[in-house]
Amino acid sequence: MADTAPDTHDLFPKGTLETRYTGLPEAFYSKLDPELSGAEPVVIHMNRNALPEIGLKEETADSDALKMVLAGQAGVKGAEPFAGVYAGHQFGHFVPQLGDGRAVMIAEGRTESRPWELQLKGSGRTPYSRFADGRAVLRSCIREYLCSEHMHALGIPTTRALSVIATREGVRRETVEPGAVMSRFAQSHIRFGHFEYFHHRNMKDEVRALADHLLEYHFPELAAEDDPYSAMFREVTARTARLMAKWQAVGFVHGVMNTDNMSILGLTIDYGPYGFLDEFQPTLITNHSDEGGRYVYANQPVIAHWNLRALAVALTSLVSMESLNTGLESYAPAFEAAWQEELCAKLGFAHLQEGDEKLADTFMSLLAETGSDFTSSWHALSHIAAEQERADVLPDDPRMSSWLENWQARLGEEEGDAVSRLRAANPKFVLRNWVAETAIRAVEDEFDLGTLDRIFRIVTHPYDDHDAEDDLFAGGPPDEFRNLAVSCSA
Repeated sequence: MADTAPDTHDLFPKGTLETRYTGLPEAFYSKLDPELSGAEPVVIHMNRNALPEIGLKEETADSDALKMVLAGQAGVKGAEPFAGVYAGHQFGHFVPQLGDGRAVMIAEGRTESRPWELQLKGSGRTPYSRFADGRAVLRSCIREYLCSEHMHALGIPTTRALSVIATREGVRRETVEPGAVMSRFAQSHIRFGHFEYFHHRNMKDEVRALADHLLEYHFPELAAEDDPYSAMFREVTARTARLMAKWQAVGFVHGVMNTDNMSILGLTIDYGPYGFLDEFQPTLITNHSDEGGRYVYANQPVIAHWNLRALAVALTSLVSMESLNTGLESYAPAFEAAWQEELCAKLGFAHLQEGDEKLADTFMSLLAETGSDFTSSWHALSHIAAEQERADVLPDDPRMSSWLENWQARLGEEEGDAVSRLRAANPKFVLRNWVAETAIRAVEDEFDLGTLDRIFRIVTHPYDDHDAEDDLFAGGPPDEFRNLAVSCSA
């Protein structure tokens, strides 16, 4: 640590920090401090409202101590920073060693009964960086920061974002770009790939130690089961199925669903080449590195099952094949139940009846065939239900007119406030690629933090009506932002 690092011993309340992951064998991690950059860091955005989630008061956001910690230029007293190792199937091919190549866990703690981990991304090289520099560029930090909090606001399980801090140093990618450090937190950052790493090295004791760690800190309710490891796999399967249904419901495309990007807690993790659908194209490739279209919107539920099979293989030293297969077989009905629940809400129904799923499928098919905007079309249903008039965003097509008549007749059978149900299930705003790019260009080109804050406010309240001038962010991209290419480059 630098000699000038501020004293941070009072940053976290006494008794809230814990040492959990570094209690595992040393094969799981490497202890290290973030690499220091030479320049004074600049706060680009601070998620003040999230600070209490890790036991800090909102006013802490203004302290130099927190800024220096989140920039990687000071430590947390009593914490043991580390980077973890894992493996993963990347685009279907197994890579035996990956790990936190540009991330360092700087603190672990507990708020009330909930554990948390605080991690920096872009704070420099680790033993798992391979040939990379361990840094992050500003644009990727802004993208993950915005989308993490947007997904949370949509009610989708996710890692959370705390800050983006510019390092005032250049980072070379295709060109030299401004560097930054992003901080994020979650109950755990453990991935499917953690189990794969130890299983494929025949390190059975470590596989068991990792499973025991999860049962102790993250699945304690399963510890009393007759077969807690099998019960944990079933729970991971159920959480993953529900996560996929929620992704599909809002038109979110992760873009790089490798097993090292799959959270064992069923969280959305690692926001790289993600995208939200504009025109409803189920096979749209959002990650231009995904040349074969493996991770398109339509494939996500199937890929999640493929990834669960890879996890099942990694658990064969703990769980019988019969039990693992039973767990895998539970995925399809769990996803279908969660998907029907999402569709029910998006249609404004309190309960699905026979024929409702076909009604939803027909609507989705019409959107795809007519190239209609996914988010705006679903959101339009709440306006139609409230005003009994046709929304301009829906296609002027006799098939859509017929569908609307059938849907409104079915909606008339519902009790309660259907309009409120529709508004609660169909966001007005999603973080489209062009909206994220607008925030990025504002900061990079003009150091316009106001536009970033404005977009942050909108996407963290995606169901609300905002100022009239904000409505432009609710629609598809202007011509200058069409065909934006996003890749795995960080």
